[in-house]
Amino acid sequence: MISEAKRAVILIVEDELLIRLNAVEMIEEAGFEVLEAANADEAIAILERRWDITVVFTDIQMPGSMDGLKLAAAVRDLWPPIMIVVTSGRVKLGPGDLPEGGRFLPKPYSPAEITKILRELIVA
Repeated sequence: MISEAKRAVILIVEDELLIRLNAVEMIEEAGFEVLEAANADEAIAILERRWDITVVFTDIQMPGSMDGLKLAAAVRDLWPPIMIVVTSGRVKLGPGDLPEGGRFLPKPYSPAEITKILRELIVA
């Protein structure tokens, strides 16, 4: 499982710098390669350049042209193999809010929770 984790590239999309840095640290310590974006526009630019991204891990509430839910839908439409994890401490999701196969992880999340959900997605 560790070798699979090391091959997986996770794109974290989070506008709050300290939360993003904390998530980067947790995910790197779990053995994953991490890319960062401060908003959906940066994330799309990275996705257009990189073909090795396995999971997009995005906050819902962000400034810019789209929020995390719209980003998740765009990822599903444009890059269907990429798995999606959406997080928020404020927004409650209803049925159908996430694209098929998308997962929700409420904030605050622990290193164990984020590692578990990423490994479940990548090994599945």
